[in-house]
Amino acid sequence: MTTSTPSRRAIVLLSGGLDSYTVAAIARAQGFDVCALTVRYGQVHAREVEAARAVVGALGITEHVELALDLRGIAKSALTGNSDVPKDRDVDATDIPSTYVPARNTIFLSLALAWAETLGASDIFLGVNALDYSGYPDCRPEYIDAFARLADLATRAGVGGARFAIHAPLLHMTKAEIIRAGLALGLDYGLSHSCYDPRPDGRPCQHCDSCVLRARGFAEAGAVDPLVAAPPA
Repeated sequence: MTTSTPSRRAIVLLSGGLDSYTVAAIARAQGFDVCALTVRYGQVHAREVEAARAVVGALGITEHVELALDLRGIAKSALTGNSDVPKDRDVDATDIPSTYVPARNTIFLSLALAWAETLGASDIFLGVNALDYSGYPDCRPEYIDAFARLADLATRAGVGGARFAIHAPLLHMTKAEIIRAGLALGLDYGLSHSCYDPRPDGRPCQHCDSCVLRARGFAEAGAVDPLVAAPPA
């Protein structure tokens, strides 16, 4: 993958999923020196942390923090084991599903903001999307704008005149457009992990919201998902 010469640091929230992998690659292509932050928040699909490590290696990221912050005691969700992960749901429904983790993006962005201020960085990237997503309220454009304002108000750097930029380059892209962008950057999506409820062998269930959206994206992009095409290990 060809990238420009890094000029300044950026914090990238890296889950190991398809979207965050693409965002990290975009940040690098834009010339940022990526510092990746992965949060082990008590998610039942912890296989994504392994994927994050693989992505870090593939992109040549030298600064990667894995932060343990167990949210299971306060943030009840299917993703923190409070209930079963829903399967074969209508992903275009307007209700907020049980896989929503209360305040997750706010918590993650706050952690990224703390690291950014410590490093003297003013750019934070995350892979939220407001089109092909499951209806989470913290994936909307108005939320991103609000957090950017908060970052400027709530930090010593902001009070001193610095301005933080919250980059969400996938916000208005379909999943197919995201996949095409990643493939154009030479990404190997076989390294990523999207499934909320992987099988015992680590392969995707193909029935949760994330799997359904991923499958639809690859189909609309006219591409083959290497995770589905690969034979069982």
